[in-house]
Amino acid sequence: MGIENKFARFMRNTGPARFLVPIGIILIVFGIILSGLNTDKYVETTGKVISVEEAGYDDDGRAEYDVSFTFSADGKEHSGVFPGLTDNYKAGDSIKVFYDPSNPDKTSNGRMSGIIAPVMIIAGAAALIGGIVLSIRAFKKSKELDASATGEGVRGNFEGFKTRSDVREFYCSFDGKTLHPGYVVEDAGRNIVYEGKMTKQALVGPRTFEFNNHISGTVTEHKVGHTATTSYSGEMFSEKSWFKFDGENIWDLIHKKGMRLNTNIHSKFPNLIYELSKDGKELAIIETSSRYVHEEDEAEHTFTPPIGRYFYRIWTVSDDLDPVFLAVFAISETEQTIVE
Repeated sequence: MGIENKFARFMRNTGPARFLVPIGIILIVFGIILSGLNTDKYVETTGKVISVEEAGYDDDGRAEYDVSFTFSADGKEHSGVFPGLTDNYKAGDSIKVFYDPSNPDKTSNGRMSGIIAPVMIIAGAAALIGGIVLSIRAFKKSKELDASATGEGVRGNFEGFKTRSDVREFYCSFDGKTLHPGYVVEDAGRNIVYEGKMTKQALVGPRTFEFNNHISGTVTEHKVGHTATTSYSGEMFSEKSWFKFDGENIWDLIHKKGMRLNTNIHSKFPNLIYELSKDGKELAIIETSSRYVHEEDEAEHTFTPPIGRYFYRIWTVSDDLDPVFLAVFAISETEQTIVE
């Protein structure tokens, strides 16, 4: 597996962690800052206004004033300034002053509850620990996935795969012009060999898809959830990461079936190439393409962006299209560019 795939897989699996860790650090820092500003134990006294200077206006258009004052503490006179007050004081007025008994030069015009700072620190620590735990789990999951495939390894050997005598080529396209939109797989003769059509739409909850394997004659119904976004915008990998397929995370299901997907993002970009292995042996190559790339149609259907979600060429050694189509379905429905 290439470094791009490993990095993308780790980042995708740590989506919540990448939110919790910075939030935790921010909460802890602000909690520490607030603890230094805690005035809960300050002593209240009455001071005397010495002068008032205009200091502009606040966001609501109210005039602000810098108010200088004096007050007595421990038998001594102390002075201070409250900046940006909106109350209209004048020289000689009384003003409420709160001061630190251990250092009377530290003053405030109000008390701040001492509970806020420790709550922020505790919440930040919990978020930070949770993020670290999730990151460790994601790392362990990646290691387990790499170690769980049998045979020749996770990727298999795809050198010369397309030219092998036992490899068949198929074309997958999205058909959105019918009452049951979905995917159609054709062979080189444009005979439909597989269909995955949505038979029930749902704004909330899972959609219903019918997978029809024309080669084996089997028809199965599946509950497909809407894609869940766990990555941030602007990253080089997918913003939409997964969905539930019959109640299970689609990538967990694919892994349980012994399948692995590896992507070479540098080859023929933006025609992304996915290498699909099953139990460590080569199963298929899936490549994003224009609508059709039949030799006789090449001029008519020249490549025009955008691509990646609706049209695929498939080379496979298997007569069983169910696992191959499931992989294509997962790639397309999640708009993956780098997968595992």
